[in-house]
Amino acid sequence: MSHNFILRGGIVVSAEQDPSPLDLLVEDGRIAALLAPGTPAAAGVAERRIDGLHVFPGLIEAHMHFGFGEKVTEYETETAHAAIGGFTTVLAYFLNNEAYGDVYRREQGYARPRAHTDYGFHFSTASELHVQELPSYVKDYGVTSFKYFMNFKGEEGRYLGLDGTDDGYFHALLQQAAGIGGVTVVCHTENIEIVNRLRNAQLDRGLDNLLQWEAIKPPITEAEACIRAMFLAEQAGATIYIPHMSSKLGLDEVRRWRARYERVYVETCPHYLTHTSDMDLGGMGKANPPFRNATEREALWEGLFDGSIDVVASDHCPRKRATKDKSLWLASQGFPGTATILPVLLHEGHHKRGLPLRRICELVAANPARIFGIDDRKGALRPGMDADITLVDLNLERTVRHEELLSYSDYSIYDGWTFKGWAVETILRGKTVMQDGKLTGAPGDGQYLFRHNDGSVELQAA
Repeated sequence: MSHNFILRGGIVVSAEQDPSPLDLLVEDGRIAALLAPGTPAAAGVAERRIDGLHVFPGLIEAHMHFGFGEKVTEYETETAHAAIGGFTTVLAYFLNNEAYGDVYRREQGYARPRAHTDYGFHFSTASELHVQELPSYVKDYGVTSFKYFMNFKGEEGRYLGLDGTDDGYFHALLQQAAGIGGVTVVCHTENIEIVNRLRNAQLDRGLDNLLQWEAIKPPITEAEACIRAMFLAEQAGATIYIPHMSSKLGLDEVRRWRARYERVYVETCPHYLTHTSDMDLGGMGKANPPFRNATEREALWEGLFDGSIDVVASDHCPRKRATKDKSLWLASQGFPGTATILPVLLHEGHHKRGLPLRRICELVAANPARIFGIDDRKGALRPGMDADITLVDLNLERTVRHEELLSYSDYSIYDGWTFKGWAVETILRGKTVMQDGKLTGAPGDGQYLFRHNDGSVELQAA
């Protein structure tokens, strides 16, 4: 494709208005103009017909994990997986006890020559040093979002090498974040004391199915922690983001709290929109939070329709099947999911339930860009924005085969499912990196998103 080109015959999707037929002019890797169909192009501009395809802003995966795949090459495999699913940007978490300076330099050494999409980092905070160094993480590394695990008290986080923390630490983190400004604290909401009591009661009976796993982590364990997080955030004046919302009880508490404090954002994941705890998946379906019943699932769909859920992201963990295909006590938590986010939203949401395309655009493009401070370049098709474009065929039906999704992981919880509606081309800053389900880009196409807490972002190449 030429450096400057015009896409003709597409239907442009935005978060601001209903889809409309428009031509899209790209110059030097940026959106140059949205034009009435058939507007003459300047000399030297290549023209390409994409009749009938829907033109989304490049999709943004706000919740991916690095550190669970092949250490050196996971940036290549997992960003390739993202590109296959129509994503042009990923924001990924690290879990470390050490200072993040060395972590940042090491991970950038892996990422810069290998990434197929643009990428940014979230740092998880787990020590006093992290709170002290928070200003330097923003200033020196362009990281403006920090995760806190409310469940990592006592020995809960020891398997990841993380120290136990408490609400005093959480309060100090929120105060530091509020003092810096332009920073989001991502709060894993889980009351581990209740979980531990329920888990201990289950030890003698064993753990044989996902219904039992859900019973150990009922909605109250999520909802109570949401209330505590929102109250502490309000008192500190901090912005918080609640990931992987799984329950009606938790979502209802957020709805109530937002009437008094608006700086609370909510994410859910596609597996909570499709899977339930009565499925016979064993360790393959182990997640935290757990799958819930069909009533809870439909309550989350309601949250997508009414706007109380802001983002859909996958919590992608590229684990191997061998870590999952064992007893529930021993199975690892989490699974891959980035590449199947859009098909879930299109098939289960748009086609089956009537979820508007503009709402899907909000959930996987506009809102994550705004919340995580990259909306001056990403998340919309406006003049001056990066030419990150996802072309979608709403009527394309494909059956999920994990090997075609290019993750290091060797399975998908959607293997064998057929979805209607897929990304058919992923364009990153004007370059096609995926077409017709095949990777066409190269390692190193992606660049690092250095985010500033004033809401601006710059790209940093290798």
